[in-house]
Amino acid sequence: MLSAASIKDLISSGAVTWDGELRGDGLLLKLGGPIQPLIAPDTVVDLADQASIDTLYGPQISDWTTYDLAPGQMILAPASEPVSLGPDVTGTIGGLSHLARVGLAVHITSPYVLPGWAGHLALELVNQSPATLRLHHGMPLARLVLELRGGGHTAAAHPYYGQSNALQSRYADELAGPNQR
Repeated sequence: MLSAASIKDLISSGAVTWDGELRGDGLLLKLGGPIQPLIAPDTVVDLADQASIDTLYGPQISDWTTYDLAPGQMILAPASEPVSLGPDVTGTIGGLSHLARVGLAVHITSPYVLPGWAGHLALELVNQSPATLRLHHGMPLARLVLELRGGGHTAAAHPYYGQSNALQSRYADELAGPNQR
């Protein structure tokens, strides 16, 4: 894990692009927009069928300052500040423990951000609390800690990565094999 001084050096050299805040030895990820709520469809969601997956999503909410996340509810949202990592820089997203202690999970997938990433990181927020939790636009949610890695391999470009409004799963379109369709 890189120190704050090392991260500042990477930003100065252009190996990392970040206009947001540093918190300790990591980049402070804050809640951005739009918000993409998940809704309960009327049928089973078939993960090999993209149209079925798409039934999980309600309309995006672009203009908001607060959002009340009900118990068990999940939303997708981008981090407010974009980040880009050079070919030898990798990152790991870690939620803030203060939020975990009130039942808010802020990133429920793989925590790894590959070298070459550029754009807004998508966060998956799930309320595991028995209470409704009020979220605020711009509130700190997580940290991205950085590490150096050798090899100079840059992650392949992906048409959806890093776009703050491309939050929905594209699993069936991208990953489902022919025997799963």
